[in-house]
Amino acid sequence: MRNTVAFNDKWAFSKEADQVPERMPERWIWVDLPHTWNGIDGQDGGGDYYRGTCYYANEFRKADLPEGEEYYLEICAANASADVYVNGAKLAHHDGGYSAFRVNMTEHLKEENLVVIAVDNGVNERVYPQQADFTFYGGLYRGVNIVAVPKAHFELEYYGTPGIKVTPKVNGQDAEVETEVYLSGDMTGKQLVYTLKNQDGSTAERKTVDAGQTQVNVEIRQVHLWNGKKDPYLYTMEVKLMDGETELDCVSTRFGCRTFYVDPEKGFFLNGESYPLRGVARHQDRPKIGNALLPEHHREDVDLICELGATTIRLAHYQHNPYFYDLCDERGLVIWAEIPYISRHMPEGRENTISQMKELIVQNYNHPCIVVWGLSNEITMTGASDPDLIENHRILNDMVHEMDKTRLTTMACVSMCDIHDPYVQIPDVVSFNHYFGWYGGEVSMNGPWFDKFHAEFPDKPIGMSEYGCEALNWHTSHPEAGDYTEEYQAYYHEELIKQLYTRPYIWATHVWNMFDFAADARNEGGENGQNHKGLVTFDRKYKKDAFYAYKAWLSDEPFVHICGKRYVDRVEDVTKVTVYSNQPQVELFANGKSLGTQTSNVHFFYFEVPNTGETKLYAKAESCEDESFIRKVDTFNEAYRMKEKGAVLNWFDITAPEGYFSLNDKVKDIAMSEQGAMFIRELFGQIMRKMGGENTEKAQMAAEEGGSGLMSMMGSFTMIRLLNLMGAAGGKMTKEEMLAINAQLNQIKK
Repeated sequence: MRNTVAFNDKWAFSKEADQVPERMPERWIWVDLPHTWNGIDGQDGGGDYYRGTCYYANEFRKADLPEGEEYYLEICAANASADVYVNGAKLAHHDGGYSAFRVNMTEHLKEENLVVIAVDNGVNERVYPQQADFTFYGGLYRGVNIVAVPKAHFELEYYGTPGIKVTPKVNGQDAEVETEVYLSGDMTGKQLVYTLKNQDGSTAERKTVDAGQTQVNVEIRQVHLWNGKKDPYLYTMEVKLMDGETELDCVSTRFGCRTFYVDPEKGFFLNGESYPLRGVARHQDRPKIGNALLPEHHREDVDLICELGATTIRLAHYQHNPYFYDLCDERGLVIWAEIPYISRHMPEGRENTISQMKELIVQNYNHPCIVVWGLSNEITMTGASDPDLIENHRILNDMVHEMDKTRLTTMACVSMCDIHDPYVQIPDVVSFNHYFGWYGGEVSMNGPWFDKFHAEFPDKPIGMSEYGCEALNWHTSHPEAGDYTEEYQAYYHEELIKQLYTRPYIWATHVWNMFDFAADARNEGGENGQNHKGLVTFDRKYKKDAFYAYKAWLSDEPFVHICGKRYVDRVEDVTKVTVYSNQPQVELFANGKSLGTQTSNVHFFYFEVPNTGETKLYAKAESCEDESFIRKVDTFNEAYRMKEKGAVLNWFDITAPEGYFSLNDKVKDIAMSEQGAMFIRELFGQIMRKMGGENTEKAQMAAEEGGSGLMSMMGSFTMIRLLNLMGAAGGKMTKEEMLAINAQLNQIKK
């Protein structure tokens, strides 16, 4: 029968090798799997982490393996491409860094065996992703197994299949469960035993059929539904391949019985009841270890997401670890699963989008948590008119519907994408990534944008797939966009919650992001190499105030939270203190004196606190309590102010003559003068041409047509912030170029 053994210990690893070794290397370094070679350089900024081919080598004796007639090497993930060699023979090539694949090595085994895997995360034009705001960690970061099976066994090679596919269909109080298995080898005289088990492990039904009957239907009377976080009940289907009384192979999978649909007016429904999808997106990496996570890391992430109260996760931007989908099944979280078809369409990459989508669906079909398959993310950043891009999406959309008739398709559109573009209409439901209030625009623009889309396309379900802003350990009593303070992030999410959660037609909302994550090309916010939009820090040690804003709306666990715990020193005589709670009333005390009780139907409470000397704050909401501390100071504590590390130009380096503009002024203010507007149009055109994107006129037309596109979003940026952000996107300028622009602005009167 099948035996699977882990093959993760003591691999030889080399970044310098340039060919497959003929024997086990002695001078390479030793690593255990899971492993990535970008755990440090992929997180330190500069966009210069190593992308290329590295080699892993290990050896085993056949005599040490479990008994079997065929042996497969199971690579759980190798980012991004891999060549597999056994005893010098190349057995497989695989493109796609986030899915499992297996290699039959039976015919090449000897008594002593050398396995070499060449893994490549280098730049090319055919394997996604190649352009995106996260680090593409290279390595064998999910481990390797050896699988021993008899000649007759459940299929192992077809797109990493689990060998079993379960499709439950709920009919009233009952359900019909269709189970299909995939076999390899001679099945003459063999039988299949299908066993349905309840969640407690007891047998609900068993059927024995000839091995030629690879599809069996079982009826469940009075079915126990998988009902999200309320009751994530899981059945198990086990199938054994038998030769008389001998068990040859066995596969099993958990599954859930549920119905769902998306109403374009009322949002998501689970088992016939409204079930608002309000949650977060998740990247999977951690400090120093990148994507090479252990089970406890996945459990911690799920625990934090559930503490928040989220009902849904967008698993961005690739296939995640199978264990994480298992956890989502168990916790009742509704999942958006997607492939890394992202940012830039590559004409040579179509086959890779198809193979990655097939692997995503084949390997994860049985998970009840998944309700939508994501086709792409922000793929129209350089335009949506490419016929090849459109055809690629239609091929994927049709293929997904053919492979899975039970789920919907979706995609995440970049903010400036024209809502009238035919591309937007391809999937069943659609979502947009909007950052009004951070990457330009105003916070107040978010809700009205959705109202406009909904009014124009009332039958097309619309969602918010990304929104957020960055926050580090910077603080202020006067937050504004671009300051990277925890206070602005909290304000931003307060406003977004009120706008998004009160519009029931928005089928799903996903905060970008639950956790800070590595993006090595980023050099902003004072800590390079990371995207800091997380509600929780990269190391999962600190929950930012915005985390508790969501907990106040989504969690049933009673709590109260005083914001600004890291903002102790304050200069003002009266300071604003914000409190979050899911309780209806909050009372705040300053050094034991009550500052009053407030009632709020939006879970946010704002108190004016006299700031003299040292003040101990105490908040009480029903039986919940929290404490904090502030201190009066005469001058602002500079430790709270953002300091750019390695910035080309800081605000204090800029000359700003009185009555004239400078890089420190906002785009919308400069554009109010005729001369300033002309200057901005010319400058923007130069930058867009430098970036290789659309020309100024085309970009402006698209922005005006969309009502909230790129040009209208730019208004709230200071010129220096706009130039820095465009630099990160490929339009980087030198300090001399930026000072030259500032000199020109210094000639334009306010």
